[in-house]
Amino acid sequence: MSESLLELLAQRRGESFALHERYLNTQHARVLRTIGFDRRYVRAAGPYLWDDEGNRYLDLLSGYGVFAVGRNHPAIVAALREVLEGELPSLVQMDVSLLAGILAERLVPTFPGGLDKVFFCNSGAEAVEAAIKFSRYATRREGIVYCEHAFHGLTMGAVSLNGDDIFQEGFGPMLPECRRIPFNDLAALERALAKRDVAAFIVEPIQGHGVHVAGPEYLREAARLCRQHGTLFVADEVQTGLGRTGRMWAVEHWHAEPDMILMAKALSGGFVPVGAVGMRKDTFDKLFSSMVRAPVHGSTFSKNNLAMAAGIATLRVLKEGNLVEHAAKLGESLIADLRLLIEKHEFLKDVRGKGMMIAMEFGEPKSLSLRAAWKLLEAAQPGLFSQMITIPLFKNHRILSQVAGHGCNVVKFLPPLVISEEDRRWIRNSCDEVIADTHKVPGSIWDLGKTLAGHAIKARRAS
Repeated sequence: MSESLLELLAQRRGESFALHERYLNTQHARVLRTIGFDRRYVRAAGPYLWDDEGNRYLDLLSGYGVFAVGRNHPAIVAALREVLEGELPSLVQMDVSLLAGILAERLVPTFPGGLDKVFFCNSGAEAVEAAIKFSRYATRREGIVYCEHAFHGLTMGAVSLNGDDIFQEGFGPMLPECRRIPFNDLAALERALAKRDVAAFIVEPIQGHGVHVAGPEYLREAARLCRQHGTLFVADEVQTGLGRTGRMWAVEHWHAEPDMILMAKALSGGFVPVGAVGMRKDTFDKLFSSMVRAPVHGSTFSKNNLAMAAGIATLRVLKEGNLVEHAAKLGESLIADLRLLIEKHEFLKDVRGKGMMIAMEFGEPKSLSLRAAWKLLEAAQPGLFSQMITIPLFKNHRILSQVAGHGCNVVKFLPPLVISEEDRRWIRNSCDEVIADTHKVPGSIWDLGKTLAGHAIKARRAS
């Protein structure tokens, strides 16, 4: 008799944190318990999660951008069910996948001009690794240029391109000839390219860590400089791509044409991991230049039927639901809502982003009493104030969000593209209330701040 997974989940409900502490990442489970995020979710649909007490949460984390079309979208469930019930051959390997061909055929017309080949893989990090290899082989150069505060993944090549040292410490040496420059600095880029030994400049149009947005001319001029110096311009759109910013690809906001575009996350439909690299045919053909070289780069599971079906269904949902246009319109309204709060609240310094990729940045206030409280918190650990926003948003307003990076006071929202006007009001009103509470010193929210500071100081002493 086969085991029912739903019955197994029902029998073991309540054990998830204990199991993770015993067999998986103990510290991650402890962090979630400490900040009060230890809920037991039992159902998910669209932009919402429900816990075992029936409470509904608005998910503005969306699995780090995976759930662009919402959770458990029925069209994607139906596509996957068709694959499973159809007894289709998958991963024959000594064959070519029809579903992979169809997905590539449908992806290529969405790309910025000139990209007409696709390489499939399993994740964003694998897409970055592929871009490094393709770029080095195509140019016969070693150098890779990337930006401060960049995040490109956690595999060895990808982590070598991460712009925050915390992800690299203890894992060295990094991949050789990887050079870090400031983001939005064309002069620095030109200097880095001057020796003509750089294979690729890999950049996020909007950086995920900190939600730093490219300047008006930056990406278009970066592409021009790369062409001038024989370097490939690679847009990492693992998080920004597939409608997230209100355009199919974020580089379209700047009319920049990359030599490669990297994608993953949303292409999965929230179900089956999939990544891809779109690139120019001449770059692709340099790597796969003969039948002998056909197997020089690949990935065992990359073109499996479930992943390809999920990608096909996701593109269809994006188009039929006008979700890219919806992300642009509702995202613009939400950003405008939050910007109105800047004049009301001293701690709120900036609201930025595009479409459904939004950040609120907090900073030192002018009022003497508020400034003193801010400085005490920052002395304990830079970036703690942002947790005084995300934790009450979750506990008091049932909004799941995240801090946008280590040591920064930026709260980041990555809503599913399917959120509604009602959700927009939920976000706006909740943020207004939570930020207002931070201006009440002393107050309950600052009791939370003291607790967070205490944990931070203990952790620092222990290390």
